[in-house]
Amino acid sequence: MNLLSLENITKAYTERVLLDGASFFLQEGEKVGIIGINGTGKSTLLKLAAGLEEPDTGSCTKANHVVIRYLPQTPEFDDSCTVWEHVEKKISESTQWDMEGEAKSMLRTLGIVRLEQKISELSGGQRKRLALAEILMQPCDILVLDEPTNHLDHAMAAWLEDYLKRWRGSLIMVTHDRYFLDSVSNRIVEIDKGKIYSYDTNYSGFLELKAQREEMEAATERKRQSILRVELEWVKRGARARSTKQKARLERYEEMKNQHGPQSDGQVSMSSITTRMGNTTIEIDGISKSYGGHTFIRDFSYIFLKNDRVGFVGTNGCGKTTLMKLLAGREEPDSGSIKVGQTIRIGYYSQEIETSKEAGIAYMDPKMRVIDYIRETAEFVRTEDGLISASAMLERFLFPPQAQYSLIGKLSGGERRRLNLLRVLMESPNVLILDEPTNDLDISTLTILEDYLDHYQGIVIVVSHDRYFLDRTVNRIFAFEAGGVLRQYEGGYTDYALKAGESAQCNLSVQDGIISSAAGGTEGADTDSEAGGRAAYENYRANRERKLKFSYKEKQEYETIEQDILDLEDKLESLDAEMAANATNSKRLSELAAEREQTEADLEHKMERWEYLEELAEKIHAQG
Repeated sequence: MNLLSLENITKAYTERVLLDGASFFLQEGEKVGIIGINGTGKSTLLKLAAGLEEPDTGSCTKANHVVIRYLPQTPEFDDSCTVWEHVEKKISESTQWDMEGEAKSMLRTLGIVRLEQKISELSGGQRKRLALAEILMQPCDILVLDEPTNHLDHAMAAWLEDYLKRWRGSLIMVTHDRYFLDSVSNRIVEIDKGKIYSYDTNYSGFLELKAQREEMEAATERKRQSILRVELEWVKRGARARSTKQKARLERYEEMKNQHGPQSDGQVSMSSITTRMGNTTIEIDGISKSYGGHTFIRDFSYIFLKNDRVGFVGTNGCGKTTLMKLLAGREEPDSGSIKVGQTIRIGYYSQEIETSKEAGIAYMDPKMRVIDYIRETAEFVRTEDGLISASAMLERFLFPPQAQYSLIGKLSGGERRRLNLLRVLMESPNVLILDEPTNDLDISTLTILEDYLDHYQGIVIVVSHDRYFLDRTVNRIFAFEAGGVLRQYEGGYTDYALKAGESAQCNLSVQDGIISSAAGGTEGADTDSEAGGRAAYENYRANRERKLKFSYKEKQEYETIEQDILDLEDKLESLDAEMAANATNSKRLSELAAEREQTEADLEHKMERWEYLEELAEKIHAQG
């Protein structure tokens, strides 16, 4: 059954045409993921579907008695109300007679237990969960969700993913979370240059089908160009124009010549921009930080190594952003010290775009022109491609010349985030601090950012709830646990989740109706819920199959293996240098190449052993 139809829709804002004769249909039971680069009209399409905006031309039709609930990207509330006062207003607007019990149950499930708390005191994650509770507690036929996982911690995002997979209604959503999108959606809709393309598959299938579509378009274009070359040679020979056939052939040539080939998607182009780094990086020595009698960070020490890739995870409000501000020098620890090397230049990509002048250089004035915002940082920047102007860098970040003189206030949320990211990179940092970098950035930009970080010559420090992004970019994770303790795990997010037993604990907690994690409970949860989460985790640990321990040989190997790996990496660097010096000596070059191949094999073996021993050590530690 067709629930919703948007036919031949056109929608423009000033000179920007977002949708141009596009059509969208939603069938009963479909779960549709909307994707496209920032500024192409994803949020606009959701508002049209939800009935919040009208198209310039075309029609929007929904089936009789269909109820739609809409979650905006940035929920708005009356900050003077308490949580329960806000919910009571929604209950009074509902026709359900027993909404109060349903509302309290949903709020508790989403970890919102302080109903008397003022909305103005809620964090971004709490506000998002309150907005989710508001739409999920009321029955509907269609859910329209704009970035539902933004600001949600891992445990909450996992709960929402499971809830939507089991939900029987229809769903339209925009999300950058590729694991979430792949798991929940059964159809992908892509907005590209004002048109809509539909793929009856999840995100993984979409990638394959889109590649096939682009290859077919490219093949058609290659065939057109081949025919044009033949026709051009015929025209050059001086075709006789008297016969009807010859005239028709000339007309066909002109028609084919004037056709446009397939347009490639605009893609952000990032060139490496870094500054030389000395021997001293960032050294953290026993820092602690508390607010209002609650300790967020307790006695944390770590020395960042050159080219480190480190992620920080934990529940909303556990102190991740606070730690990033400490590293960036925006706040001071209560105790301990942070030593920053003289050559270190920190680029801080904050979770929220600064909107006050007191924020200093990161301030984004809506009345400022795009080009002026970037020129405040640098008129030119040196990249691996040479000296690049601010205007050229903007073009690489999908801001064409005509858009560079637009006001920042006219940009979409995603475009502002992309502009802010460019400004951070223009500062030529050799340490990148990325606090929730995936919020509001489109998937295309994220994949290019991930590739950029692969080749970035510097330290990358990431706070993110995006499991895919963490798996893709970091090789070490620190998890915030109870009492402000940070625990170290090697690998990406999936490795961390397996080692921490997070999945098992999350499932146990959800069964009790409370979202909690190994980090000691969800932000805003009361003491009883925290205790319940810890009890569930202890129960999980108590049911481990057997007692693990190192053998004598494994213990000796574990104590020396990290140094062995460093020695092998140093040897590889030395061999590379010697090979470069002997580039014209074929015999010596051959010997060095063979030695390098063997060293690489030894290093790979050592890395595999290190992963096994590290995992075994974590399991032994978890046993207590």
